[in-house]
Amino acid sequence: METVTDRHDLDMTLAIRQHGSLALAARQLGVTPSAITRRLAALESRLGVRLFQRTTRRVSATAEGEAFCERAATLLQGFAALEGELLERRAEASGPIRLAATLGFGRRWLGPELAAFQVAHPGVQIELQLTESLPDLAVEGFDGAIWLWDAPGRHAGEWVSRKLAPNQRVLVAAPAYLQRRGVPRSPDDLSAHDCLVVRENTGPGGQRFDHWRLRRSGDEAARHIPVSGPLLCNSGELVRDWCLAGHGIMLRSLWDVAPLLASGDLVRVLPAWSMPEADILWLAPWRPHVPRRIGLLLDHLVRRFKGQPWKPATRSAR
Repeated sequence: METVTDRHDLDMTLAIRQHGSLALAARQLGVTPSAITRRLAALESRLGVRLFQRTTRRVSATAEGEAFCERAATLLQGFAALEGELLERRAEASGPIRLAATLGFGRRWLGPELAAFQVAHPGVQIELQLTESLPDLAVEGFDGAIWLWDAPGRHAGEWVSRKLAPNQRVLVAAPAYLQRRGVPRSPDDLSAHDCLVVRENTGPGGQRFDHWRLRRSGDEAARHIPVSGPLLCNSGELVRDWCLAGHGIMLRSLWDVAPLLASGDLVRVLPAWSMPEADILWLAPWRPHVPRRIGLLLDHLVRRFKGQPWKPATRSAR
C-alpha cells in the first residue's frame, strides 16, 4: 500500500519553492540534501507528475508544482488554525475584545452584561464604543457591533449577522397627557396629537422617524402615519423625559420604556399597534477562525437577551 501525502511533504514542497534549492530547503527543515532528494522523488513518483524542474543553478516549480504548493499552503494554514483553536479551547479565554453599540441599548442593557462577562472571564479586556453611526468594523478594528439595524448593503456579504432579540417599538404617553388631550382610538387620530419625534440615525441606513410605520397585531401590511409636534430632538433620552413630563406621545423601543410602563409612569397608546420589529443584532466582520473569547461573549449575549429581560407586564391607556 502506497504512503499518502503527509504534512512533511507539504512543508518540503513549500520550502523548495521558497528557496529554489534542495540544499537550502534541507537546511531549513533540518535534514540532509539527500533525504530531500529521495523524498521529493518518491512524492513525484506517487503523484505521477514532476513538481520541480532541476538545473545546476536552480530548482523551479512546474505548473503542477505551483498548483500543488498553493494547495499545500492552504492546507497548512488550516492545520495551524485548527491547532490554535484546540489549544485555545484548553486555555482560559483571554485577550482584547473591541465592540461598538448604539448609545441607548449599549448603556442600559449591553454595558452591565459586558461587565458580568468580564468578571466571569478575568483574562478578557473589553472596549466598548457607544456611537450613533455604525463603524466600518473591519477597517476600524472592531470585533463586532450590537446594533438595531441590519448591516449596510455594501457590507451585507462581508459581515456575519446573528439575532440577539426582537426590538419592538411601541407608542407610549404619560397618563397626565392623555387625561388632558384624550386617548387616540386609531392611528389616524395621531394627527391631532403632539407627537414627540426623535431624529437620530438619519444617515445612510438610518430611519425616518417623522413617519411612523405601524402595524396592527395579526396584520401583514404596515401603515405609514405622518406625525408632527412642537418638540423634536436627536436624543431619545431627552424625548423620553419630555414624554414623562406629559408633553406628547412617543414611539420608543420596548427595552427602553418597559420599566416605566411597569411602574405606570407611562402607558401604552394604541396597544394593538407597534412598529414592525427591527431585531437587535450581533454584526461582525467575517473571519475564518473566531477567537474563543468572542465566541463565548456571543453565546453569553444570546443567552441573556433571547428572553427579553426588559419585557415585564405593561399597562395600556383606556
